[in-house]
Amino acid sequence: MSAQAGGPATEVRTVLVLAHTGRAEAVAALTDVVRTLHAAGVRTLMTPDEAEALSVADRRLVHECQLDGAVEGAEVVVVLGGDGTILRAAELVRGSSTVLLGVNLGHVGFLAEAEREEVVESVSRVVAGDYRVEERMTLDVEVVLDGRVVTRSWAVNEVSVEKGNRERMIEMVVDVDGRPLSTFGGDGLIAATPTGSTAYAFSAGGPVVWPEVEALLVVPISAHALFARPLVIAPTSCVGVEVLPSLDDGGVVWCDGRRTFAAPVGARVEVRRSQQRVRLARLSTGVFTDRLVAKFGLPVHGWRGPRAAADGG
Repeated sequence: MSAQAGGPATEVRTVLVLAHTGRAEAVAALTDVVRTLHAAGVRTLMTPDEAEALSVADRRLVHECQLDGAVEGAEVVVVLGGDGTILRAAELVRGSSTVLLGVNLGHVGFLAEAEREEVVESVSRVVAGDYRVEERMTLDVEVVLDGRVVTRSWAVNEVSVEKGNRERMIEMVVDVDGRPLSTFGGDGLIAATPTGSTAYAFSAGGPVVWPEVEALLVVPISAHALFARPLVIAPTSCVGVEVLPSLDDGGVVWCDGRRTFAAPVGARVEVRRSQQRVRLARLSTGVFTDRLVAKFGLPVHGWRGPRAAADGG
């Protein structure tokens, strides 16, 4: 908080900035963000490790802090990097009122809202409050062993149950809402959100699901089975995976490719929709179709658009 002499106190807006500072391009983008926020009178938070990438003069423009508790009171977290960096930030904002704005400095960057060349404009729009908030569903996962929950975690994109031994398959039985669906061996299984449908699930052959759709995806990974099709199930459903004996090899659970833990033989992994969501800042008015075309470079030549108006419809 700050106050003028004799005047009422005014709240200082706060933005937390996270960046993958390993490349010169990222440091240049970070410098643009810091200067833009400072010029607007916004209090800018950064970790000391990342602030160290700035010049001495620009480093004086930020308030250095540790990540623990940094999101409290922050209106927005601005993230400069690829989807991995944005997923790191999602760990901080999940379940809070803080909004996440991603600027893509990676490759595809589906979670990002802006590209490198748009960074100053994007931050300026955040300062002006010219953005909308889009809430994305997340997943909760539990590992149950001998009737006891031994691990709990969560994911924005996906939870995958995979083989623990690279040289062998994992044997599993999958159920939905407590009813058995299929038993198979393979590399594993992915349970994904619509947000994650363009990530690992997409690579494994799953469908692309529009983010406005509330659903849960189930995608087998290299399954040795006659029926190994991706499934789109209700968001209220629970996906269960039981790890069966396969030469005594168990499995591992990955959450967003960032957090991992064991799923030994006999364990049951349960994945369901979480009550906590992630809030993303959206600047564009375009639809997801446009994002999909742009990110994947899809050919759209020959498209002439809706003809209803021309046909008098």
